[in-house]
Amino acid sequence: MTTLTIQDVSRQSGLSEPTLRYYEEVGLLGPIARDERSGHRRYAEGDLDAAQVLACLRAMGVGIEDMRTYQANRRRGREAAAEQRDILLRHADRVEEQIATLRVHLDYLRVKAALWDARDHADSAAEAQAYAELESILPRLEETFR
Repeated sequence: MTTLTIQDVSRQSGLSEPTLRYYEEVGLLGPIARDERSGHRRYAEGDLDAAQVLACLRAMGVGIEDMRTYQANRRRGREAAAEQRDILLRHADRVEEQIATLRVHLDYLRVKAALWDARDHADSAAEAQAYAELESILPRLEETFR
């Protein structure tokens, strides 16, 4: 059986060593085997797989409790499929909301850049157009702050 060091798992999962230790401490990973002589953690391939799943969930903004549930459901297999689906869809909805907010922010930035570009080129018609576009974006922008 191949064992991996914490450095190996950190490199391959993208999670920092302190995060791996924390995830073990809170029960998301492990328990991780220890080298009898040194006491250093020795990860199995399954531990690496679990760490990679956690790294993906973390990157998507999934919280610790949902990670814990997700990991427990992975061990339960098919009987937990509906709950896994619901967790993932709930977070997909949250990501969609974030994307919509980011689109408004992007629109605002582009219009402001166009406004400054028009000023840079002393183009009053383009500046007036940018102001009109800005006026249409401002209510959507304000909504993102609520």
